[in-house]
Amino acid sequence: MEKRRDERENQGCETPKREINRIPLQFPATPKKKRPILSKKKRDPPKNGYFQPPSDLETLFVRAPQSEACA
Repeated sequence: MEKRRDERENQGCETPKREINRIPLQFPATPKKKRPILSKKKRDPPKNGYFQPPSDLETLFVRAPQSEACA
C-alpha cells in the first residue's frame, strides 16, 4: 500500500491521455470573407476629357549619350 502511495507522489502531474481530453487534429475551417459585389455598370467618360500629354513629352524620355566603357 505504501509503495503505491510513493509511486503516485513521485510521478507528479501528468497530461491526461484519454481520447476525450485530446485536441482534435482537424479544426473547422473559418468562414470566408464576403467580397463586395462590383457593379458592372458602364461608366461615362470624364467631364474634362482624358489626359492629354504635352507635345514635348518625348523630350523627357530621350536617352543621354553613354560614355565609352573603360577597357
